[in-house]
Amino acid sequence: MEPTTVWFTLIAVLWTGYFVLEGFDFGVGVLLPVLAPRRRALDGGGNTEVDRRLMINSIGPVWDGNEVWLLVAGGATFAAFPEWYATLFSGFYLPLLVILLALIVRGVAFEYRGKVDGARWRRNWDRAIFWGSLIPAFLWGVAFANIVRGVPLDAEHHYTGTLFTLLNPYALLGGLTTLAVFTLHGAVFLALKTDGEIRWRARGLLTRLCAPVAVVAAGFLAFTQIEHGKPMTWVTAGAAAAALLGGLAAALRGREGWAFTGTAVAIALTVATLFGDLWPNVMPSSTADAFSLTVHNAASTDYTLKVMTWVAVLFTPVVLVYQGWTYWVFRRRLTREIIAPVETGSGAEAAR
Repeated sequence: MEPTTVWFTLIAVLWTGYFVLEGFDFGVGVLLPVLAPRRRALDGGGNTEVDRRLMINSIGPVWDGNEVWLLVAGGATFAAFPEWYATLFSGFYLPLLVILLALIVRGVAFEYRGKVDGARWRRNWDRAIFWGSLIPAFLWGVAFANIVRGVPLDAEHHYTGTLFTLLNPYALLGGLTTLAVFTLHGAVFLALKTDGEIRWRARGLLTRLCAPVAVVAAGFLAFTQIEHGKPMTWVTAGAAAAALLGGLAAALRGREGWAFTGTAVAIALTVATLFGDLWPNVMPSSTADAFSLTVHNAASTDYTLKVMTWVAVLFTPVVLVYQGWTYWVFRRRLTREIIAPVETGSGAEAAR
């Protein structure tokens, strides 16, 4: 197998890992005000602040590790396909900058939320977690839909469109799909990871999300395959749809483990479909096919790719084992009882 093919495949794997793992992180952040709203607790007597801390703690040990997949994917793209990296980050500069800022604010919110004992302080950081999760979940779909669809490039591979060029109907559908699927993925994760009231709220929400998420995801996959599909990717697209439906069926039956497996496999197969439709291009040009970036004209030298391959072979298993160990250590369900009550100067804080 050619080094360019190897690294195109590895970059696809890295993005798959990022979307599967960070996807439920984003979903939990989006669901924070939905499953633990700042009003009287839904069960009539619980503490909403405790519920929010429970939701945040469910992803607390892993969210930063999940973002490593994004860093490695970006670094691998820069090293293996520098022309792709340059065109992508120049043409998609504003959306990617917004994603970066949202991720920074979200990370700061996780760390600073508990630094001050005040309802307003925590409320502002909760908003940061919500928007810092929703914005990337939506914009990643917009970005990848545009990459598959193709963008205007000139003969020097410079992006010649505007921001509004990226906000086309297909790309917006892609953004809505990633947001919807990640939110569903997060609800399944909460049903799997927690016990008690939050678990039952998440399961109740799943029953309402199943139909609209299935419709949006099916519409995006069908549109993608009709416009850009290849014979092989029809198989992965069909398998992705089947995995999503299987996950939804398991969720409705209360089988959270199988439901999470179904949504994770659906996300992975969808990424495989998008990269399969993209191959051998890495950035198609809607101006002229001759202006497209491919795995050949966008790649580094063979020597660079071979050295990178050996580095990946040596260090990737170490990273995978460490991250797998982290998930194993923090595998137990979380309940309200493990969250210490929030104290204020006048006693326990009332739910808001």
